[in-house]
Amino acid sequence: MIYWTSVMNLELWLEQSIAKLEDAGIATAKLDAEVLLADILDRDRSWLHSHPDHSLQGPTLQKLDDQVERRAYHEPLAYIRGKSEFYGREFKITPDTLQPRPETETMIEMIRSLSPIKIVDVGTGSGCIAISAKLELPASDIVACDISDACIKVAHENADSMGADIVVIKSDLLNDINVKHLKESLLACNLPYVPLNFQINESARHEPDLALFGGQDGLDLYRQLFLQIISLPPQFRPEVVLTESLPTQHQALELLAKQAGYHLEDTQDFIQQFVHAA
Repeated sequence: MIYWTSVMNLELWLEQSIAKLEDAGIATAKLDAEVLLADILDRDRSWLHSHPDHSLQGPTLQKLDDQVERRAYHEPLAYIRGKSEFYGREFKITPDTLQPRPETETMIEMIRSLSPIKIVDVGTGSGCIAISAKLELPASDIVACDISDACIKVAHENADSMGADIVVIKSDLLNDINVKHLKESLLACNLPYVPLNFQINESARHEPDLALFGGQDGLDLYRQLFLQIISLPPQFRPEVVLTESLPTQHQALELLAKQAGYHLEDTQDFIQQFVHAA
């Protein structure tokens, strides 16, 4: 417990919770406290400011105190809330999945501009890329894959709850994907790309290593991916490959793609677009 009293008004709870989070080094202390409070009261944040005397007590106050305690230890807000926003929609998130990043939304913008008929989301995690693409491009056929059973379960749940008709399968990159899905397709790949010696923040330390780290230089999974693509008969190789990586990795990733027969078509922020050179 953070507080000893069993009843507290909203204004005082916010004041003390923000102070606790600031003392813990949480840069978004005010926003985080307001989001947790708005969640549990099922209100928007503007309502909080217009009702400072609203009473918090009993189980509600206990749960809020526990959540603030978890956030003070830098646990990601998405894991505490069990959800996160991506491309204007809320997705279920668990500690088994990577929390969606704003920079990944650029990939959805690229997918929209290309309007592909077939999309394969490699390393789907929570399913946010595949589901967003399907909801933005309803006519597209989309397969999402991941090596983690826990991620596949979450992606299925998100797809079902959001009415996105996609196929979700277990696969080690492209290994278990039928080549008919790969022919004339777009690959959307947000694979683990953090180098092993990269200094991640305290919040990211709560995320699964499997979804974050990509070997010494961060590109091991992309090497495997392009080797798998090379092993495909030419007529079944994807037309477009979208990747997310650190800008400092872009030159090395471009070389990997070139060796697999792809040329760089576009770069936006963390996202690169490679096109088959056939």
